[in-house]
Amino acid sequence: MTTILGLAGSLRQASFNAGLLRAAREGAQGVTLTIGDIRQVPLYDGDAEAAHGLPPAVATLQEQLADADGLLLVTPEYNNGIPGVFKNVIDWMSRGDGMALFKGKPVAVIGASPGGFGTTLAQAHWLPVLRTLQMRPWFEGRLMVAGAGKLFDDQGNLTDDKTRQRLDDFVAGFAASL
Repeated sequence: MTTILGLAGSLRQASFNAGLLRAAREGAQGVTLTIGDIRQVPLYDGDAEAAHGLPPAVATLQEQLADADGLLLVTPEYNNGIPGVFKNVIDWMSRGDGMALFKGKPVAVIGASPGGFGTTLAQAHWLPVLRTLQMRPWFEGRLMVAGAGKLFDDQGNLTDDKTRQRLDDFVAGFAASL
């Protein structure tokens, strides 16, 4: 069975993007979508890495990436770019033997934002990072959820059926490409 590792780039409990990722897992047909936990990943510190190696949370994410056929990044957009916490996770995951795990791995990027443009700029901001990691971005579909405040409930759960269908179609297309 096809396995996709999904990472949501927000630590907020009622995050639209964490909710979008949960909805992607719920709607995935014939695909195992594993949700990675970024909450325990510390800020990158080369001195800490040299002294202690990879933090356990990073090692777990690396193992999940190694086992996955593809990676789904569900990105918020902060100040027109990638959230620092999300970039930090990818930076940690690329350490040690982690860089080799990214090379050639298919990746798709989606996101939700309360603004009117969805996560257009954050998704574009990911491209140089994905290029550096030598990943294979999937460009056959695109999903930017704008006006997220009206599409999710107070707990960050997707409540909009039209968006859910677009999400299901996106995940199915990405999975079919793997």
